[in-house]
Amino acid sequence: MADSSFDIVSKVDHQEADNALNQARKEVEQRYDFKGTGASIEWSGEQILIKASTEERAKAVLDVFESKLIKRGISLKSLEVGEPVQGGKEVRITSSLKDGISQDSAKKISKVIRDEGPKGVKAQIQGDELRVQSKSRDDLQEVIRLLKAADLDVDLQFVNYR
Repeated sequence: MADSSFDIVSKVDHQEADNALNQARKEVEQRYDFKGTGASIEWSGEQILIKASTEERAKAVLDVFESKLIKRGISLKSLEVGEPVQGGKEVRITSSLKDGISQDSAKKISKVIRDEGPKGVKAQIQGDELRVQSKSRDDLQEVIRLLKAADLDVDLQFVNYR
């Protein structure tokens, strides 16, 4: 019998992220506490650009956007937030969505699987994802449970289970 396997990936549904950004923009435009502060949120290429007159307002806009992401089922681990930058009369925060698993994170995940996972489970790094193989499907499910419980800095999805 051939080995069973699954892939570990970290992908963001960009349509859902776009919907969350549009909802956040509408809320910022309509809320009374944002009137007259020049607060806005928009796409700037692949980046998310937040502008406001003060750092507190910019962070409040970011908070609104984060709440919309959570409601749409996108983990905040996928959001990389930059530092607030003062530029003239406005404060800017540049953020981006992380897609794929970095080499460092992939090495950490495979180390967790090797150290704490069942024996006979192999993890291979394949670009920005990991392939986990084992003879036993129960061992693979144990690895999924282990990784869901582990506190990793990456949002993980488990696909191609066969």
